[in-house]
Order: sequence, then structure tokens, then C-alpha cells
Amino acid sequence: MDSYQYCVDKTKQSGSSFTSSFRFLTQDRRQAMTVLYAFCREVDDVVDECSDADVARTTLNWWRNEVAAVFGGHPTHPVCKALIPVVARFNLPQEHLQEIIDGMEMDLDQPRYADFKSLQLYCYRVASVVGLLSAEIFGYTDRETLKYAHDLGIAFQLTNIIRDVGEDARRNRIYLPMDEMQQFGVTAADILNSRETPNFQKLMAFQIERAQRFYDQALAHLPAVDRKAQSAGLIMAAIYRAVLEEVERSGCHVLKERVSLGTGYKLWLALKTWWQN
Repeated sequence: MDSYQYCVDKTKQSGSSFTSSFRFLTQDRRQAMTVLYAFCREVDDVVDECSDADVARTTLNWWRNEVAAVFGGHPTHPVCKALIPVVARFNLPQEHLQEIIDGMEMDLDQPRYADFKSLQLYCYRVASVVGLLSAEIFGYTDRETLKYAHDLGIAFQLTNIIRDVGEDARRNRIYLPMDEMQQFGVTAADILNSRETPNFQKLMAFQIERAQRFYDQALAHLPAVDRKAQSAGLIMAAIYRAVLEEVERSGCHVLKERVSLGTGYKLWLALKTWWQN
């Protein structure tokens, strides 16, 4: 199996909503996004699938060396071999790829976040940086597009956090800011024990409102001249925003359920967004 096919298979296994947008890209950009996504999945899996934090940390350090080798050496992992032509073709900075690994490592060190400021750093590393790399792959002419990519990444990660509260709690992780939980009268025990109280519903409404603001802010930053080039990102935004709205419409039962969209509906959203842009 060649290195790119490895990335294709890794991406298919994920079943992520992100991949719905890849089919609307030109072949070189579609391949680049497939490789970037496979890289993100690999380093994310290190943390999610390894029960020993020390082993996970050692493995992430190995990935840091692999990324460095992409920019001047001989990487051994198929994903990093596939990254070599991608970083050269689209001028992707090494520090962004390393920051993604830094974000994944935060999951080993920080299962709770005191406030939104500290959570926003995590969101930046694991999502905004991916957005910035994606913007480079999609192409842009106005640097305001990078502000759009940054804020859209935050919106995506906040959507993930809202959708996955229960799933994360079963890994002993709570990404909702602790000061906001206290403000709404929700305890860590409530979340860890799946207690869906009226206060929890109010807390989630507050989180959804903020995520919506980040979507609005991102779209306001996107210059008209770059809308077509960034269509894949806009497709992702339409799908992820639909997930957020479905969470709200279903009553925010995220402690025991995980909201997802059907494949047909995601394709309809993708086509609709593509033609609108």
C-alpha cells in the first residue's frame, strides 16, 4: 500500500462530516486535505486510544520528530511521507503541524478548563490551526480569509464539545469551562453521572449561543473574493452548524445521546452550499 492510499483508508475509517466537502475540491487539493486529515486522525488517536499517558506522550514526541523529518529528513510513517509533497505544494508551515500535536497533548495534561480563555487555546491548537492549514490548501487572495479560518475552527471545535459532552465525560474529560458551570449551578459530578438538570439545559443553551456567534463572526470575515475558493470550508460550516442546530432542536440530550446527521442530508447540505457559492 502506498502512503497516499494509507491516508485515504484512514480518512474513510473516521466517517467524519469533514470528508463530505472533499469531493468538491480539485484533485490536488482533495488529496492534500485527505493527507492533512489523516495526520490529524493519527495524532488524535494516540491520545484517545492509549490508556497510559506516559506512552501517549512518548508517541506524540515521536510524531514531532516525524513532522520535523517532513521538512528536512526521511520520515518513516506513511502519513508523513504523504505530507512531503503537500507541504511543498501548499507551503504549509511546520509550526502549525507541531501545534496540532501540542493541542492533542493538552488532553493528557488538562481534563478540565477553568475558563473560556484557557479552553480557547485548546480550540485554537486542535481546530483553528487545522482551519488555517486548510485555507492554505483551498487558496485565498485576501488575508482576512485567515481570520475567517481561525474563527471557523473555533466554531467547529465548540460544536464538537457541545455534541460530545457525554462521550467526553466517559473519558473523564469535561471541556465546558468550569467557571461557567459554576455560574449555571452545574457540577462536574452532574456531567460525569449524566444528570440532565434544568441548569444543565441552560448551560448548554449558553454554549450553543457562543458557538453560533463564532460561526457568524467567521462568515463576516470571509471576503467575497475568496468565497468560491473556500467553498469546501463553507460546506463544512453548513454541516457542522446543522449538527449544532440539531442538538438544540433535540433538547440538548448530549449526556446520553450523540447527535449525527444522515449521509443523504449532509450531501444535500453540501450541494446546496456549493451552488450558493
